[in-house]
Amino acid sequence: MDKTKTIHYQEYTLAELKGDDLKLVKAAIEATNNAYAPYSNFHVGAAVILDSGETVTGSNQENIAYPSGLCAERTVLFSAGAQHPTNKILALAVVGRNPEGGLTAATPCGACRQVMAEVESRQGKKLRILCYISTEKILVFEGVENLLPFIFTM
Repeated sequence: MDKTKTIHYQEYTLAELKGDDLKLVKAAIEATNNAYAPYSNFHVGAAVILDSGETVTGSNQENIAYPSGLCAERTVLFSAGAQHPTNKILALAVVGRNPEGGLTAATPCGACRQVMAEVESRQGKKLRILCYISTEKILVFEGVENLLPFIFTM
């Protein structure tokens, strides 16, 4: 039996983003400066906005004993959960910076997507996820199921 799964997303330019979406992407861009990425030279920044209006940022943190490092998305999600346990995370933005220092495409890895699924399950609310591809393309997903169509559950 052949079946189809549809993924929904919106596409904007950086200039088209407004309000919290623009604030979040700018915070993620700034967070790339705090990445520790001496091995990959791929600096990733992530930012979340909480239901309190507060923004929390994180960046990838590599380690010579791979895979002991952590992606920017998990860094920010775990930090927000630890520092603001009663707040819901409304949205997350992720941005990459290439070895030459220019902004570049970044989307969450599978492990980060699964952590996002756990966050959504725990808080009973979908995340708005913004992925910087270029100044001309920001992908916006409503809910992690659009990034991870077959979420692991127990």
